[in-house]
Amino acid sequence: MSAEERYKTFAGFYSRLYLVEHQHPMSRRLHFIGISFGAVMLPTALFTLNGWLALAAFAQGYAFAWAGHFFFEHNKPATFKYPLYSFMADWVFWWEVLVRKRAL
Repeated sequence: MSAEERYKTFAGFYSRLYLVEHQHPMSRRLHFIGISFGAVMLPTALFTLNGWLALAAFAQGYAFAWAGHFFFEHNKPATFKYPLYSFMADWVFWWEVLVRKRAL
């Protein structure tokens, strides 16, 4: 089964790629921190109509996540190949950590 066939569904992507490539505790923590900043900054940007803050929310969120990949996981972020699934998975992961379904 090719990668394209394997990840036609979000559930397949999340269980077979995302969680597998996010096993290092420090990488998980960095992802959670970056997404948390984004969770605060993005609504603030929308409320204040500040486009620069919205851009900064995405930039810093990805900076934390990519640092986790490059320095701890030693793999390439899925963002480059599966941008929508990757973005969605970040939020699912964040929520699962928040409700203690998944450990950091």
